[in-house]
Amino acid sequence: MSALRYLEQRARFGIKLGLRDVRRLLAALGHPERHCPVLLVAGTNGKGSVVAYADAALRAAGLRVGRYTSPHLLRVNERIAVGGRDISTAALERAIEHVRRAAQVLVEGGALPAHPTHFEVLTAAAFLHFRRARVQVAVLEVGLGGRLDATNVTAPAASAIVTVQRDHEQHLGRTLGRIAAEKAGVLRRGRPTVVGPVAAVAHRVLERAARARGARLVDALAGVKVERRGGALDIHTPLGAWSGLRPLPGAHQETNLVVAVRLLEEARRRGLAFDNRRAARGLSRARWPGRLQWIPGTPPLLLDGAHNPAAALALAGYLRTLGRPLVLLFGAMRDKRIAAMAAALFPLARRVVLTSVDVARAARPEEIARRAGIAARGALLEPDPARALGRARRLTPRGGVLVVAGSLYLVGEVLRRRK
Repeated sequence: MSALRYLEQRARFGIKLGLRDVRRLLAALGHPERHCPVLLVAGTNGKGSVVAYADAALRAAGLRVGRYTSPHLLRVNERIAVGGRDISTAALERAIEHVRRAAQVLVEGGALPAHPTHFEVLTAAAFLHFRRARVQVAVLEVGLGGRLDATNVTAPAASAIVTVQRDHEQHLGRTLGRIAAEKAGVLRRGRPTVVGPVAAVAHRVLERAARARGARLVDALAGVKVERRGGALDIHTPLGAWSGLRPLPGAHQETNLVVAVRLLEEARRRGLAFDNRRAARGLSRARWPGRLQWIPGTPPLLLDGAHNPAAALALAGYLRTLGRPLVLLFGAMRDKRIAAMAAALFPLARRVVLTSVDVARAARPEEIARRAGIAARGALLEPDPARALGRARRLTPRGGVLVVAGSLYLVGEVLRRRK
């Protein structure tokens, strides 16, 4: 069996939260997760953007950076990058094969009850690749939650919790307090965790967890002053000044940028040396595909995952600033809060086209319409994403924008078919 086939096979077994098995696997691999300092970023929304900012900044400052994110849009290679370049297929296959062989030995010896999950395999492969590439720092995006996520086997020099909102509730809990408790798993004794703006109930949970574990919380916005100069920001923190920063599109990205700046500052305090001015220039070069991503054409496409209510509200705020007629192509996973997402986005569009993607968790258009209720009145239902994209294009008036949202899987499908 090829390495990539092995990886695909593991995807059938879904999500398994827990650290025992991945710890045993990494021990058998010689603990590649201990090779370099780690920055670990959790959050319901915004964690990928903060990783993108930090990665771009540290690379611009001259460090060799490993970046690990999920999910991917087009190719699984996107999840593992060194120096801003996705892992090659040959290197990915080599790393996965190394993981597969180690797992096989552990399973045969009874140390593992079964082969690792898709995410565990990729996480271990990322650490192996980073060690082989001799990266100087790794910036990791938590996959799900924090406490039991495979990335949490690391000992981060500094971490961040960008947001605490409702999502993946079947795994993380159905209250903000329970979700915050899961994300608090990234806290480490004697080490800082930067916290973005979160609800009071979530902040109280994080404070209690920090006291219990001897961790230090850093309120990302405390003592921070942001000045706007044209399209650029000057950010003044209690530890220094960052000038001429250009955030990613969307008002919410300004807050994500502040979180990234505070995370970089805390990493520096923990001994990660880098040139601050060069890092500041790098922050403005960050790119994060599939999040408010414009694709030129007739009509132009605006792609945004917007896969939960908070993300949908952020997208809605951005759409209101455009002042252009909108058509919405929407698809979502069954386990998402579809009614709330629809309430935020559907009223802003002249027409809505509902579709699906070839993913086991995907909701069919009929289910989306039923759960969206009155917001979906008049929506067109087209289960085939290629035909749905064609219909949405034809419905978009001259001067209008075709918005694709609701799922990163749908964004990836559209990116594959955009030509």
